[in-house]
Amino acid sequence: MARKYKYNTKTLSYERIELSFKDYFLKILGYAATGLVFAVIFILLTYTVFDSPKEKMLKQENKQLQLQYQLLNKRLDQFADVLKDIQKRDDNIYRVIFEAEPIPDNIREAGFGGVNRYENLEGFESSDLLVNTSKKLDKLTKQLYIQSKSYDEVFEMAKRKEDMLASIPSIMPIANKDLTRMSSGYGMRTHPILKIPLMHYGQDFTAKTGTEIYSSGNGIIKQVKRSNRGYGNHIIIDHGYGYETLYAHLSKFNVRRGQKVKRGDVIGFVGNTGRSTAPHLHYEVMKNGKKINPINFYYNDLSPQQYEEMIKISSAPIQSFD
Repeated sequence: MARKYKYNTKTLSYERIELSFKDYFLKILGYAATGLVFAVIFILLTYTVFDSPKEKMLKQENKQLQLQYQLLNKRLDQFADVLKDIQKRDDNIYRVIFEAEPIPDNIREAGFGGVNRYENLEGFESSDLLVNTSKKLDKLTKQLYIQSKSYDEVFEMAKRKEDMLASIPSIMPIANKDLTRMSSGYGMRTHPILKIPLMHYGQDFTAKTGTEIYSSGNGIIKQVKRSNRGYGNHIIIDHGYGYETLYAHLSKFNVRRGQKVKRGDVIGFVGNTGRSTAPHLHYEVMKNGKKINPINFYYNDLSPQQYEEMIKISSAPIQSFD
């Protein structure tokens, strides 16, 4: 360190200045403070203008995350398209087959109410991307849950449908592959006794007395009645699902009331009882208490060509047998 001198006017000579410990300390402290100030300024300028290694790494990771979120968004859009196709199939095919109402759009597309679910994702540089992705994921999750519940319902309907398909009348009540036993069909016919046009609510099948009569579907025998009037000896089967069938003018019964029967079981035999002019079976189908044309319920027995021929025969305006 350079030595300092001062001129003494009294002695007319230069005298060396002696610094005390305090002076030395203050001088060193001053240098240190100045250096510290410059260091802080340098660091601040450096970190403001240039990124630190850690910041560079974090920014790189952030870019990677943004890229991954963008890719996730695209995949969520693809999943949404697939789910939309599944929903259409569910509403327009599966639920139609099983006679169920489609799920309303306001239920499938319902959002989430209440408080802001995405508040913790706000305030960041990529908040829009994060919130948008989270909303898509939440919406897909809810729609998948609804679709899952719908398939559970369809599965239960399918099990019931299997039982229903076995119960609905679908075969001819007597063996009639060649259609020669069919006579009068459903519609306005000339009454064989009164000789006036009357509504004939069933279908007549001519056959010899004692010919076997089959149950046209699974069900429970609802009525077994002997009578000399009207339908004569007749059976009513409750098939469930709103369907009932009636078999009239029987000679003998082969079932009892309350008995369970399956499609094709022999329930009785053709006769000529009640108001009947010849041995035959009068067969009716009821849906929810309303008599409907039995011609629509032979699809398990007939080919398309036989079905067309049967329609021609049953539609002919001939006299009925009852």
